[in-house]
Amino acid sequence: MSVLARRHDAPHRERAVKNPMAWYMPRFWHGMRFGVWARALARNRLAISPSRLPMAVAISGFTAMNSALAAVDRLAYGRRVDAVNIARPPLFILGHWRSGTTFLHELLIRDPEHTHFTTYQCFTPHHFVLTEKRLVPWIGMFIPDRRPMDNMATGWDRPFEDEFALQSLGVPTPYLSIMFPNRGAVYMDYLTLRNVPPRERERWKRELLTFCKRLTFRDPRRIVIKTPAHTARVRTLLEMFPGAKFVHISRDPYALYRSTIGLWRSLIAEEGLQIPRDERWLQDFVLDSLRSMYEAYFEDRALLADDQLIEIRYEDLIADPKDAIRDIYRQLNLGDFARLEAHLDAHLTEVKNYRTNHHTMDDATSETIRRQWRRYFEEFGYE
Repeated sequence: MSVLARRHDAPHRERAVKNPMAWYMPRFWHGMRFGVWARALARNRLAISPSRLPMAVAISGFTAMNSALAAVDRLAYGRRVDAVNIARPPLFILGHWRSGTTFLHELLIRDPEHTHFTTYQCFTPHHFVLTEKRLVPWIGMFIPDRRPMDNMATGWDRPFEDEFALQSLGVPTPYLSIMFPNRGAVYMDYLTLRNVPPRERERWKRELLTFCKRLTFRDPRRIVIKTPAHTARVRTLLEMFPGAKFVHISRDPYALYRSTIGLWRSLIAEEGLQIPRDERWLQDFVLDSLRSMYEAYFEDRALLADDQLIEIRYEDLIADPKDAIRDIYRQLNLGDFARLEAHLDAHLTEVKNYRTNHHTMDDATSETIRRQWRRYFEEFGYE
């Protein structure tokens, strides 16, 4: 692992938040209720870097407000949300981080019969039914136009990952490794849910189901859900939604590794409550996560019928997006492709000049990836 680590041993203080006013920008933790936030700080003994204290103070105020708004939301809508029936099982987008899941998500939600979790809903999962329409028009200035890790457009109404909603709801997730990066990786059992105690696993299912019901209460269309970690949870998702559909996207593993390292480093720099001292754990985290994720996925995909799963490659998707989406609709019996074709064309025109970030890699790292991710190479044709 020392060879992998040497690529990322540059001084970390240079990656601190550069904007002196950036402490007021929304972070993943802003949507937590006060109790969830306080427990996270207590678990980590308030080990906040001095330069991140203003950010932590600002977040604390928002979490107190979230607790109050969540109580009002529950009082106003709780019974009606509990009674919601999700008639159309979700469509899940699976694939490792940086495999093209965001681009695929953006394409599939062009269907007028599909809906998705917005950034605001994932930031405020306990009170968006009450507050989204009232607040979003006033807070657009507080979110960047582009994601720092890949230049994708952002906005409160853009699609987002439900994993961030779960962490705001107090559900453990490996994503919490970002909060206190000097502690290293945390809650790795929650990636696959295989070794999570039954009671906690049921709680995970209950929180996700309630979140889906809250969106369905507002919008009864089929939910398209994109969270890379769900790749390792197909068995659990099937227990919740037996009729669910799944699209898996793969990508050149070398590109995956480079881009995923860049992703987590960017998130830690922007979102962490600590200036990282040593990021060598990140390489282990990325390598181990893919292995664990795909051990579970390769086992669980056997549970799916032919019309429940399709596997595509990122390289094919970007070469001909419309043809790839047409194949998905045909394989999964999602209905008439014609109903979204015009919407798809409009979106593809909008993003035609998009360019990805570029990363470099040494030969020793390439060999480590080839050895440790061998089955991924073989299963998806990257040999």
